[in-house]
Amino acid sequence: MTFRPRYTGLIDKYRDRLPVHDDTRIISLGEGNTPLIRLQNIPRELGKDVDIYVKYEGLNPTGSFKDRGMTMAVTKAVEAGSKAIICASTGNTSAAAAAYAARAGITAFVLIPDGKIAMGKMAQAMMYGAVTIQIKGNFDDGMQLVKEVAEHAPVTIVNSINPYRLQGQKTAAFEIIEELGHAPDYHCLPVGNAGNVTAHWIGYCEYSCSSGDHVTEACAYCGGKCKFAGGAITGKRPKMVGYQAAGSAPFMRGGPVKEPETVATAIRIGNPQSWDQAWKVQKESGGWFDECTDELILAAQKLLAEREGIFCEPASATSLAGAMRDIQSGKIPEGSSIVCTLTGNGLKDPDTAIKQSTSPVVSIDAELDAVKRAIFENTII
Repeated sequence: MTFRPRYTGLIDKYRDRLPVHDDTRIISLGEGNTPLIRLQNIPRELGKDVDIYVKYEGLNPTGSFKDRGMTMAVTKAVEAGSKAIICASTGNTSAAAAAYAARAGITAFVLIPDGKIAMGKMAQAMMYGAVTIQIKGNFDDGMQLVKEVAEHAPVTIVNSINPYRLQGQKTAAFEIIEELGHAPDYHCLPVGNAGNVTAHWIGYCEYSCSSGDHVTEACAYCGGKCKFAGGAITGKRPKMVGYQAAGSAPFMRGGPVKEPETVATAIRIGNPQSWDQAWKVQKESGGWFDECTDELILAAQKLLAEREGIFCEPASATSLAGAMRDIQSGKIPEGSSIVCTLTGNGLKDPDTAIKQSTSPVVSIDAELDAVKRAIFENTII
């Protein structure tokens, strides 16, 4: 019998493409290697000839794509001698930061908006042992405070302004290409802080470079100064499409939104930290930004669960909601292959899921005949 080597996380898998050394202590929880699932029922309902795949990042160790970036950010923080990390968060970053800090044996400080975080995420940060600081303000207020604190305290910021976060997150693009054998025509993502759009584009550029690594002199991220610069882009790259929630859509408003509001708490961000980079990606890839209402987002979340058996949090469903609308309108043409990133697990926000669920909960006596009746009455014929 032949045994496959044990998977030990994305840094070990892509070590030659990441800024680590042979003696770097890797802080990992086995993140990455998440499933790329081809949708079967939703495309039929759309009546369009398209291939839709979802990259289910909700199956990372803490339930979101943030683990990809956090393994790199915390690894490099420990390598630099940091004893504490800090982040502002709408929930997923705090969960990931707390978990990887626990793994590393250092302290995590997380600033979260008071009353503006899903309880599943709050529970994670607390259980992982983070010092949780609730502020009477939103994510953008927290991010400003984190930047100011880092100037005076010995802590490493692990939000997406940390360049190592993007290095870890780019590996999702590697995995997609390796599974499909090529890049998709379109890659659709939810947009909050916008770092993930940039990270995926870096990954697609690196994988499609003739040198097997990075990008051309047109690189918008390192100015051609990274160790991989100099190759020529020869492989296919997707159009990058970012969707925001309508109540939190600074890319669509042309500037910061002071009081962002949406049921999709993970993207309730009015002042994205990766603003400039994301606009460069949109232009370079030939993609676009758009917005979805909360109603459209929740409908997509429910449809994905009921028709495909995939449960993601509301923010994640934004990518599919926008993609379906653009497929129906023809903006994404028939014959296209599309990957939608599902950034977080549905269990992150069970309250929102339960509120919109229409599945029956039947209360009966503990008797055989009562069970048989319930089955008969609720069987789809």
